[in-house]
Amino acid sequence: MLLVVDVGNTQTHFGVYGDGASPVEHWRFATVRESTRDELGAVLSNLLALRGLRFADIDGAIVSSTVPQLSDEWQAMAKRYLGQEMLVVGPTIRTGMPIRYDNPHEVGADRIANALAAYDRARGACVVVDFGTAITYDVVSEAGEYLGGIITPGAEISIDALYQRAAKLPKVELAPPRSLVGKSTVDAIRSGIVYGFAAQVDGILRRLRGELGSQTTVIATGGLAPVLVPFVRETIDEVDDLLTLTGLRLIWDRNRSAAPAAADRSTRESPEIG
Repeated sequence: MLLVVDVGNTQTHFGVYGDGASPVEHWRFATVRESTRDELGAVLSNLLALRGLRFADIDGAIVSSTVPQLSDEWQAMAKRYLGQEMLVVGPTIRTGMPIRYDNPHEVGADRIANALAAYDRARGACVVVDFGTAITYDVVSEAGEYLGGIITPGAEISIDALYQRAAKLPKVELAPPRSLVGKSTVDAIRSGIVYGFAAQVDGILRRLRGELGSQTTVIATGGLAPVLVPFVRETIDEVDDLLTLTGLRLIWDRNRSAAPAAADRSTRESPEIG
């Protein structure tokens, strides 16, 4: 089985794949930058056990990370508990997608995974809107080239900034507003955040379709997509919570021959947890 791990600034999303195109299971948990290899191993062991799986069932692993120190810890976890090297998505990895960024090293690994998965599905010009800590737009041409993207602050960042900079305003949880016109301060903030970001997405997607063509496929993903996408009026063709994991699986497939082989299970530094 293949372990795929997407470490984001706010959440870590990971899953395990068997022979099929869909994961056997996947999970999300809060990203804690101070997590150690042993803490990550304990979490992974416990979650695998819920599906009757063990470390020994994992014979391949790949990680993309926006948090460099956690990339190191996931690699250390894989070496100790899985008995193998973990493939790390980076500038030298084989994707089969030309990167037309001025400096390809600047493109986040998760963004490349998203773009790859979207193009594999659309087989034409496409845009991925990832509703996470930031809202990112990743643009792929008709020919399958990564053209670049757009990055804006995310909805929760804006809520935090409003709370920190406006002394009388409360901190609210991001949730669908009850109406456009708020009847309380909390409702007014929720309305402003949700409708404001939805309008931003509408405007950016209209401009992108103006450049790429009206038939451009748009796929949304990310932890905050369920809250914001229902308020977006511009067409979003699909919402796929598994898009990044799918991209990591595709990258693994394209680098399988170059991936480090799993070590003999008897050489692991530590036995199974739990």
